[in-house]
Amino acid sequence: MAQPRSLGRTLAIAGLWLALWLGPLALILLWLGPDQVFAKLGTFFSAMAVVTFGGAYAVLAYVAQEAVETYAWLTPGEMLDGLGLAETTPGPLILVLEFVGFLAAARAPGALPPLLAGTLGAVWTLWVTFVPSMTWIIVGAPYIEALTRDRRLAGALGGITAAVVGVMANLALWFGLHVLFREVGEVGAFGLRLLIPSDPDPAAIVIAAAAGFALLRLRLGVLPTLGLGAAAGAGFRLLF
Repeated sequence: MAQPRSLGRTLAIAGLWLALWLGPLALILLWLGPDQVFAKLGTFFSAMAVVTFGGAYAVLAYVAQEAVETYAWLTPGEMLDGLGLAETTPGPLILVLEFVGFLAAARAPGALPPLLAGTLGAVWTLWVTFVPSMTWIIVGAPYIEALTRDRRLAGALGGITAAVVGVMANLALWFGLHVLFREVGEVGAFGLRLLIPSDPDPAAIVIAAAAGFALLRLRLGVLPTLGLGAAAGAGFRLLF
């Protein structure tokens, strides 16, 4: 069982990790200004790391919406490409976020060569995402067991877990529509957004249905299913 630290030691550790996180971010903001792409990447991914719960797919729902619709760092199709490539690796969240950071910085490189700017953007995105996360873990780890015995906190975490299911369903719907349809429009009313798909992609629909059948009925593994899906998609594009 982890033993709670003294208050002084906890504050010292928190101060060190906050300096590692907020120090570089403050320098970027003061040096480049809040509207420069590295500043926006720093503030966005720092906020994402602090306020999102529920694992990689809950985070990706927020990142996809903001990176595509708010900041226009990449298109929906490029976000899908990043997720598809990342799913072939053991650490998809890391690679998707680096992919977003790379494209955002490479497309607004300033005085830097685009490749160098993109590489720095990917590294910077990784830093401002995982240093805040590690801050929470390292500072809070000794107190987790005591906190989980609090019934009020357990109820709050139960509510967060239920909300995460909805967030992941939203992510699946967003990605699914953009994969299965070539065009996805949007209408808004009463503060709500409704996605309107059009121009279905027959190849994507067939491959998605076959993949679902292979996973659920044939019990084929995820990696073979991804490999066969990639081969089928590449073959279709080359033939047609």
